[in-house]
Amino acid sequence: MKWSQWLEKWGMSGLEINAGFAKMEFKPDDRDSDAAWEMYVELLTRITTQALPDSQGDEQTALSSVHSLFETTRDIIKRHTRHSLEFTKIAIIVLNQVVRPFTAKWHKLSLAGAFDKEDKCDEFRTDLEAVQADLKKYTAMLGSMAGVEDDLTLLEQLDDEI
Repeated sequence: MKWSQWLEKWGMSGLEINAGFAKMEFKPDDRDSDAAWEMYVELLTRITTQALPDSQGDEQTALSSVHSLFETTRDIIKRHTRHSLEFTKIAIIVLNQVVRPFTAKWHKLSLAGAFDKEDKCDEFRTDLEAVQADLKKYTAMLGSMAGVEDDLTLLEQLDDEI
């Protein structure tokens, strides 16, 4: 399978990658699966994939959680070394094209007191929902790479039943 096919399968074809990379074979091995599992667990248990109801939570805490994905991802990449290249390729693209624009915007606004204003808090939550949609796709992609059932879908089904 080619990288472009893999990304398309998961609804992530909007990510910008160079043409040569898109034509490369996608061949994750056990080391990629191990790294994917670690990141999958991180994403599945954070605000990155979980709802933030209007009456709950704190915008600054949510922003900090999303921002911490940088350090978490770097740690996973370093521990799994250069042998988890398939995981590393997608992780870096998602950090730079999905997470970074969101955190850059909201870090600057939070320093300017945005979270003291209700309209800015509402805007943050709307932006968070948009980034969560991409991160949910990424989480499902990692689950597949790790060889596990898509727990995100399972959790959403349980939430609907409760």
